Amino acid sequence: MKQEIPKELEEKFKDLQLLEQNLQNFNLQKQKFQIELVEIENALKELNDEKKETYKIVSNIMIEASPIELKKELESKKEVINLRIKNLEKQETNIRNKAEEIQKEVMSKLQKK
Repeated sequence: MKQEIPKELEEKFKDLQLLEQNLQNFNLQKQKFQIELVEIENALKELNDEKKETYKIVSNIMIEASPIELKKELESKKEVINLRIKNLEKQETNIRNKAEEIQKEVMSKLQKK
């Protein structure tokens, strides 16, 4: 005989699935930012190593730029990306906590049956 799952538990399962999807999206965004951060750190390293003329790409055009200005731009971008990563990590933690609460609630309701 097939047991019916109460509507309340079905909703909780849907909530868990939605939270899991959100976690996956946050992980993808975080990976994207981490890759960008590595690229910026590599560019900063190159700027420190090289004493040649420096260039940056604006749209599809490469133009000469001051190494000092480039460093400032890259450091600023690095700060913004670090903030975004921290923000994503906080959201990720909140979602994980919420998912754990729902899981515990579902498990306790299933064990009562």
